[in-house]
Amino acid sequence: MSNPIFLPNGMEAIKAEYKEFPLEEFNQNPLIQALPPLLDKAATIKKLMVKPIYKKEERNVDSAYRIYMVNRLFQLFTPLPVHIEVWNMIHSLIMQGYLARNPFDKDYKQYINESGKEIINRSYEINSRHNFRTTAGCGTFIGYSGIGKTTTINRVLSNIPQVIVHNQYKNIHYNQIQLVWLKLEAPSNSSLKALCLQFFMKIDELLGTNNYKKYVSRNMSVDHMLPLIGQVAHNIGLGLLIIDETQNIKKRGADQIMNFFVYLINSGINLCLIGTPGAYDLFGKELRMTRRLTGNAEIIYNNMKYGDEFTFLLESIWKYQWTRKFVPFNEEFEKLFYEETQGISDLMIKLFVYSQQQAIENGKEELSVELIKRVAKQKFRLLQPMLNAIRSGNPHKIAKYEDIRRIELEQPVVSKNNEYKKQEPIKKKSNDKVKIVEKVEKPTTKVKHKQYKEDDLRYLLQEGEKQDKTPYQVLLEDDYIEDAAKWIEVGTL
Repeated sequence: MSNPIFLPNGMEAIKAEYKEFPLEEFNQNPLIQALPPLLDKAATIKKLMVKPIYKKEERNVDSAYRIYMVNRLFQLFTPLPVHIEVWNMIHSLIMQGYLARNPFDKDYKQYINESGKEIINRSYEINSRHNFRTTAGCGTFIGYSGIGKTTTINRVLSNIPQVIVHNQYKNIHYNQIQLVWLKLEAPSNSSLKALCLQFFMKIDELLGTNNYKKYVSRNMSVDHMLPLIGQVAHNIGLGLLIIDETQNIKKRGADQIMNFFVYLINSGINLCLIGTPGAYDLFGKELRMTRRLTGNAEIIYNNMKYGDEFTFLLESIWKYQWTRKFVPFNEEFEKLFYEETQGISDLMIKLFVYSQQQAIENGKEELSVELIKRVAKQKFRLLQPMLNAIRSGNPHKIAKYEDIRRIELEQPVVSKNNEYKKQEPIKKKSNDKVKIVEKVEKPTTKVKHKQYKEDDLRYLLQEGEKQDKTPYQVLLEDDYIEDAAKWIEVGTL
């Protein structure tokens, strides 16, 4: 970042440099023109990518040092399509939200002044809009635990300056400190007051202000703090408020916090909510309503399917080997890694790190299928119930663990002998024609049953019907559901 300067409290910031954008609406607003320029896909990938230090010669270093060198893999960040989506969502939210918050726009200045007076006079109403048409919105980022949601957000944010200092804009004196983004964690006790206190403390820590002492020491109620949060956010030019770990918000406090989120959006503050699938039920309905009003993004990040994306990530990891003997990547390793990690990126890196360290420690100095299986069994012992639930594709088993509930309905294709098959995209034939049927006649002949693949649940039901088995019997025999008799017996004890 260019022109680094330091605030009185010692925090680093940058001096505003105003850029001309191809979009005319961006070029009249200092809060937007001080932001980094938008990038194409190739440049975005380059910005996001992090490669660990690695030299082939290091394989000859003493084993005591190489065991620590393998830990460098935890720094690796290989951009995938979902990371580009997150990058675009974050940048879009910030810039779009600033459009209606031009500090030189008379309507916006009037809105801020009127809101400030009402807060002082304690006549402020949360639902009042003062003819201010916000362009703020909300994005959601929901995904498996361990898939890299927080790491992804942090990588994107590391490329956006957090604090920008303005002095002069187009020969006009403009003294402003702009806080582009602020990241908070949802409180585990679902307390809105705890979230408000965290907001004031974080801002004071970054900017050296005394909001916490000014507002919190007076033992203000949450109702009094909410408008103050909105006003402070406008005064410091807050571009995006990110709330991580939203699955921590339980039903007891969800309604109050949700109303707070909606209030922030209505008052012009952008939001980005991050969480595991456990947060989806809490926020899904309300956030869809908000998105209909503001047109925002929802990104779902499940575990990777067995396919090109998984292969690409594993190959990018595989070249970093500190064992004395380099073992080439092959399909057997590929299938093994998917079986043991189920496409969860955090587990992929950990398994590769632990396997190398084990190979170095035991003197074998090379990776093998047997070694990786043994390491996975030892290191992922506590994770096996969850991994087995994912492997089964059984919604009943997966539902026991809310952080691995797959939002999409599609599952990895698994053959009868439990071998993972790469899923090919469906290709439409070029000579396919759409027929328009004006009148539907009742079939005069018996309708043939559609043929399903063996790994399709409908195939199992179809075969069961031929053997005069009920759907319940079929699902029970193939371990898709539990025996209801067991539950009845437990209930009668």
